[in-house]
Amino acid sequence: MRIAAAVFLLAGIVAAQERVDLSVVNRIKAEEFEHSKVMEHIEYLTDVYGPRLTASPEFKQAADWALKQLESYGLTNGHLEKWGPFGRSWTLQQYAVELLEPRYSLMNAAPLAWSRNTNGPIAGDVTLAPLAARSFDPAQAEKDLESYIAKYKGKLRGKIVMISSEARPTAGSENQPLIKRYTDVDLAGIAKAPEPVFHIPYTPGEPLKIPEDPMQRLEYMGGLPESVREQMREQTKDVADKRSQFFNDEGVLALLQNDTRAHDGLVFAEAAGSYEPAKAQAPPTFVITKEHYDRLLHLVRLKQPIRVQVSLHAEQSADAKDAYNIVAEIPGSSKPDEVVMLGAHFDSWNSGTGATDNGAGSAVMMEVVRLLKTLDLKMDRTVRIAMWSGEEQGLLGSRAYVKEHFGDPKTMKITSQHAKLSGYFNLDNGSGKIRGVYLQGNDSIRPLFESWLEPFRDLGVSTITIRNTGGTDHLSFDAVGLPGFQFIQDPLDYMTVTHHSNMDVSDHVLAGDLMQASAIIASVVYDAATRPEMLPRKPLPKPQPAAPAQASPKAATL
Repeated sequence: MRIAAAVFLLAGIVAAQERVDLSVVNRIKAEEFEHSKVMEHIEYLTDVYGPRLTASPEFKQAADWALKQLESYGLTNGHLEKWGPFGRSWTLQQYAVELLEPRYSLMNAAPLAWSRNTNGPIAGDVTLAPLAARSFDPAQAEKDLESYIAKYKGKLRGKIVMISSEARPTAGSENQPLIKRYTDVDLAGIAKAPEPVFHIPYTPGEPLKIPEDPMQRLEYMGGLPESVREQMREQTKDVADKRSQFFNDEGVLALLQNDTRAHDGLVFAEAAGSYEPAKAQAPPTFVITKEHYDRLLHLVRLKQPIRVQVSLHAEQSADAKDAYNIVAEIPGSSKPDEVVMLGAHFDSWNSGTGATDNGAGSAVMMEVVRLLKTLDLKMDRTVRIAMWSGEEQGLLGSRAYVKEHFGDPKTMKITSQHAKLSGYFNLDNGSGKIRGVYLQGNDSIRPLFESWLEPFRDLGVSTITIRNTGGTDHLSFDAVGLPGFQFIQDPLDYMTVTHHSNMDVSDHVLAGDLMQASAIIASVVYDAATRPEMLPRKPLPKPQPAAPAQASPKAATL
């Protein structure tokens, strides 16, 4: 009992020692809530320059504008830091999908990035040749493709091919609201530590054992070394390349597909195939909203002839183009060689303008450094903003930056800069207000966040969780043992409406939420840049083991 009391007392002392200057918090709130420029940032990033597909002219134009803004706020060492070459430049100019027979209708559709051009309108008969459901096992995916090729070889020439089969459940069902804010019950669940899970052992070189159950599969994949997951991603890309090559060899005119997320006129559009010039380029590929795709399926079922005309023109390069991250700094005073970083990914997909994914995060981080400079806050450490490209293709920009500046997660050979980075703060879950932070398993930093976030409790910030969260750029830092954090945000309509959809536009951004996030992150960054010590770290990860030797690991039944 005495030991428990002593531990509790020690935690209280640590929290009490983490000083927060409330006068600075008050100044940050006042500047942000009375003179915010965060929505100005959003409007330029989206309405003027969006979308921002990596390596596209729009990305470069938006990056040049953002860099100019950062410099106008007084940041130094601003530059576009090359990490490429990346792949094709692809920027949309015109497209249409039109039903010609049995009746004319302009279909609600969007082209997928890096599709091949049609070189003018082309019309063809439509045939249904559905692909198998996506498999998480590359070996199974390859087997499914082999079966598909055997079934349809020689039957698709000159056709426009529907590659999705049936109507599927939609994200906007009557049982799931399209817009959601976290309740106290939701946040209590997030704050609760996850139950310990036994990871299925993995031995390098042995076949993978991918479970059927989705939750077990998630846990299993999370327990695999990054080198193995990277190999699986490459094998999945290989299958996609072979699929594109088959359709090209068959002389397919275009591909039409549904989307499991599509509902109520939404279109979710990402990539058709490889962005690498050396790989087979996918035929012109369009995703069609559920309602319009279902009409085509009804016509197929009724055995009615279907004729469709498609057109697609995108300016695209035949060679690989460089990709860039956007970097700028506020120099520190007494410890300028020590760095606190903040960032968000800058790239987007092409169906909307990239407002909530992730113009919102980029606009907030630009606003954070504007606040720090406008208020002329003196900070011991250098504050560095980085806005990433290539996130949508696998955190490519941040991974390249971390490898160049801090260390390689495969070998864990670290640079001298590794010891000088205090931490990295990220925002990339839509435009919802901040409700707390994920600690990424770093117990030692909990008292710091408790102190830092307490002044914002009345703005809805209440939750600090030991849980990890994935899918965005803080993972690149965490992978080499650097403190990297993503904030908890209200979901709003991010995953139900805007994420990668044609509705990812500035109308779906909430100004008040972004202003709240800007004030919170500015205060947290200031606290991290002025505290006497750098942020506490987890133990350095071990080097990743070598990937399995077999070219195509096979799944085994559990």
